[in-house]
Amino acid sequence: MKALRQFWQIHKPLGWAQLSHQKVRLAVALTGVAFSNILIFTQLGLRAMLFDGITLLPEALKGELYLLSARVPSIDFGFGGLPKSYLYQADTVPGVESVRPLYIGRVRWTNPETLRQPKSPDAQPVPIDIFAANFIKVLAFNPVQPVLNLPEVDQQVDRLTTPGTVLFDRLGQPTLGNVPQLFAEAGSVNTTINNRRVQVVGLFSLGSNFNDKGYVLMSDWNYEQISRQGSNSINVGVVILEPGADIGAVQAQLQARLPPEVRVATKAELIALEQEFAASFPQGKVLSFGAIMGFVVGMVIVYQILYTDISNHLPEYATLKAMGYSDRSLWIIVLQEALILAVLGFIPGCLASYGVYGLLAQATRIPVVMRWDVAVQVFVLTVVMCSVAGTMAMNKLRSADPVDVF
Repeated sequence: MKALRQFWQIHKPLGWAQLSHQKVRLAVALTGVAFSNILIFTQLGLRAMLFDGITLLPEALKGELYLLSARVPSIDFGFGGLPKSYLYQADTVPGVESVRPLYIGRVRWTNPETLRQPKSPDAQPVPIDIFAANFIKVLAFNPVQPVLNLPEVDQQVDRLTTPGTVLFDRLGQPTLGNVPQLFAEAGSVNTTINNRRVQVVGLFSLGSNFNDKGYVLMSDWNYEQISRQGSNSINVGVVILEPGADIGAVQAQLQARLPPEVRVATKAELIALEQEFAASFPQGKVLSFGAIMGFVVGMVIVYQILYTDISNHLPEYATLKAMGYSDRSLWIIVLQEALILAVLGFIPGCLASYGVYGLLAQATRIPVVMRWDVAVQVFVLTVVMCSVAGTMAMNKLRSADPVDVF
């Protein structure tokens, strides 16, 4: 240990010696970099949450290919659906095992806890504000032909054959009601959808996002009764291929046989379509701008720290210049300081962001996880941020003349 300490004292980088000379200033600098990291992590995490949440449904679908209208930018759109007859045409293409219809819609959901509250005889009716109402996304399909690749849904799909029954997403937003607890207590939960009585007969896990508070699953027959829409128009046709079938070849045959108004997409293309649609949301642009502002704030903080450090040690730098050190050599020293701040500031910033992500996930019930690609992206931004700030601070050194200093 003593030998290592001696080695470090001899070979210690000059940049680290400059930074560590004043411990308080170093702590302030690292706090500034960490704060900038937290800002960037939060904004990029929320942006990732926006894009990840929008693809929860496509990722959970069975099948290898999907039919949807070429006129809609997202599978969530209720208008511009496909005629169901196209599914029968697609079913005749070689390599196709089955084509299953999926209906997607939004309906007004009543918090079941409000139905359990006793009403006073003198209570006045409360007017309904349709803009503040709870809306939930419905996924409807034929229980004989399930379309979701969720084992707990497959285990309970038979329950949907009973009229007026639904499965509820336990990861839905709190405003939908504490349905999981009510279900655990009674084994079922009664509520209303579009003023029609329904019974929650099971739970599953899918998740919510910025646009949807949660999901309910029901049979296509029940959805037709609740939404009062016909079953001749679908949102998505889920194509199940025969074992060993070539996805590209079947996709080309389907696209050739079906009219141009039908889009035939792979799962990757469907996910990309949803992400492209989400990128057009104002939220995505706002969150990206927030990440840029975090970058700028961090760069200003690091610039101020390095500029002050250079100003305070200007005689030392001038001495090095007088000894023959070039501007490039001095820039390397400043760059060392910038990189040290980037690495040491990133560590607490990343750890603190874990806590921020946990608070966000708990408050919103939207999955927010620390993704390695986001962490790498933030680390690269931190290094670039500190390097740019160090390069800007070098202007003070370039203008320093040893004769003027002494």
